[in-house]
Amino acid sequence: MSVRVVIADDHPVVRDGLSALLGSRAGIEVVGTAAGGREAVRAAVVDKPDVLVLDLQMPDLDGVAAAREITRAAPEVAMLVLTMFDDDDSVFAAMRAGARGYLLKGAGQDEIVRAIEAVAAGEAIFGPGIARRVLGLAAAPAVPTVPFPELTPRERQVLECLTEGLTTAAIGGRLGLAPKTVTNHVSAVFGKLQVQSRAEAVERARRAGI
Repeated sequence: MSVRVVIADDHPVVRDGLSALLGSRAGIEVVGTAAGGREAVRAAVVDKPDVLVLDLQMPDLDGVAAAREITRAAPEVAMLVLTMFDDDDSVFAAMRAGARGYLLKGAGQDEIVRAIEAVAAGEAIFGPGIARRVLGLAAAPAVPTVPFPELTPRERQVLECLTEGLTTAAIGGRLGLAPKTVTNHVSAVFGKLQVQSRAEAVERARRAGI
């Protein structure tokens, strides 16, 4: 069976060139094209391709936003990004949005065809420079996530005291703060955690591992 492909790019020269290239290859069938992000989403849903080749810079809906929509509306469609952008933010935003592959527009014809076949088969594929960065990210030590990063260090101390059941006076004594200052910190914690009481704040803190 042929791999059914939709090409989404706002440049007619790129769309036509890719269509001609892929149409000449055995085992690949171009079933549609799109000139913008919304068209790409519609083509993914209506044409049901195996692979959607997607540029990141497109009118009306950029490629990352379009990829998110396609992941939600047509999760069976494999997406291969083909773009000029090689910065980390673009690469990782596309991956988080559901792209299985990422190539730069300088890629050779055989590399593009191979990438389409790979993502259609369920593989992840990246251009050489992109792959090094993806592997580097995977090898980097995980950064521990801190619960409630919106809290200041002092507010975090107050929240920890609340989880121990300390009164306002006891919190003030431990942290060297006036009772009114403690009350202000508690109010700030409630606002940031969107809770109404100490019990709710303590419950949220415990769920977060504090």
